[in-house]
Order: sequence, then C-alpha cells, then structure tokens
Amino acid sequence: MKERKMLMDVAAFFGVEDAPDFGLYSAPHLVGIGLFVLLMVALYAGRRQIRSSAFTKKVIRYGLLGVLLASEIALNLWYVLAEQWDITDTLPLELCSVSLLLSIVMLLTRNRLLYQILFFAGIGGALQAWLTPSLDFGYPHFRFFHFFIAHAAIILASLYMTWIEQYRPTWRSIGWAMLFLNILALAVGALNHAIGANYMFLRSKPSTPSMLDLFGPYPYYLLAEEAIALVMFTGMYVLFFWIPDRRRRAARQSEGKGRGVQG
Repeated sequence: MKERKMLMDVAAFFGVEDAPDFGLYSAPHLVGIGLFVLLMVALYAGRRQIRSSAFTKKVIRYGLLGVLLASEIALNLWYVLAEQWDITDTLPLELCSVSLLLSIVMLLTRNRLLYQILFFAGIGGALQAWLTPSLDFGYPHFRFFHFFIAHAAIILASLYMTWIEQYRPTWRSIGWAMLFLNILALAVGALNHAIGANYMFLRSKPSTPSMLDLFGPYPYYLLAEEAIALVMFTGMYVLFFWIPDRRRRAARQSEGKGRGVQG
C-alpha cells in the first residue's frame, strides 16, 4: 500500500495530467521568494568569511555550477520522459535558458566579459521571471521547483562573482549587455520565423500575466522591453555600485578632514 502511494506521489510530481496550476503570488510563490531573499542576504552577509576561505569559495562556486547543470539536464529529461519535448517550445532559447548556460561557463572559466553581460541580462531576466513567472505548473510539481531553483541559481551565480570574487561591471557593461540582448533577439527571431516558434516572446506575449501586458500589442511591447531593460540595468548599476562608491568616497573625505582638524 505504501509503495503504491509512493508511486502515485512520484507520478503526480512529474506528471502532466491533472497537474496543479501555478498561482501568481500564492503562498508557495511568496514562500519561494522569501527563501530566495534569505539566500541572497546570507551570501552578502557572509561574503568576507567566504572570501577568506579558498575551500568555501570553491564549494559555493562549483555548487552553483552543479545546480545549474543538474537543473538543465533534469528539465530536458523531463521533457522527453513526459513527452513534452517540442522544437517550437523546449529548446534552450529563452533569455533565462541562455543565461543559465552562460552562467555555467562563467563560473567554470571566471570570464569577465560574460560576467559583465550576465550581471545585467542574467539577473534582470531571472528576476523578472521570479516576479512574473511564465509557468503552467504549480506547487508541488517538479516544474515548480525546477523553475525557481534554476532562476535563483542564475541570479546567485552573478552575485557570487560580484560579492565573493569581487568582479564588477562598468557603465560600458550596460552597453555590452544591451548589444548581447539585441544580437540574441535577432538570432532567435530568425529561428522563430523559420520554425514557427515564439522563443523570448518575440512574436507574441506570454499567455500568463506579465509586465508585457502593460505595454500594448506586438510590436510595441518589444520597444518597451528595450526601454525597460535599459532603465533596469542602469538602476542596478546605480544601486549596486554608483551609490556605494559615492558613500565610500564621502566617508574617506570626512575621515581625512577629521584627521586634518586633529593634526
């Protein structure tokens, strides 16, 4: 009896028929967001201790790499075994899928150009996916867990390189990220046209609620995406780097003036 129930639970976890629907900002979604925020806070709070230990750095870097790689393998196995694989829908050509694969390469090679692109395009795309997921399967389905774990790992990979490896982008990096997005969109758009797909939502908006619903029909929402990306990337740079730099400079100047008065 227990074995039969276990088999039924496994079938429900991976199955497609009668799968639970995803609820935007439902309790499982909010719990997931809360756990992810805790992970980010823990990584930031422990950054100095992690930097001081080569072993800990290696464990976290390769741990994130392993999570990203395992999530992509597991997803494609599920596509095949659940008979969901479709050339027009399951190739790794969404922005977050591309970011995931490039994050693996970034963590493996510590490539600085990839970091400059992924800090903006990877975090920006994955963060939007966390807030407005294009997801058909809800808790406790495999796809629910996969979606949020994979997107969390994409963001944490770039934050690890920032807070632990102490990489940082420049203003010019925003231009590299925008160039990357547009080249990727042209390539994916050409493939969409050839095979009748809608990767990166370049031909129509997602069927689930998203930010794109606010920006009108095709092709106007694509232009809005460009503006949103530029504003988001600029805001990220200001928040993560420009403001902290100004505060550090002001603190040093204040300290220098204090020493001058004492002297």
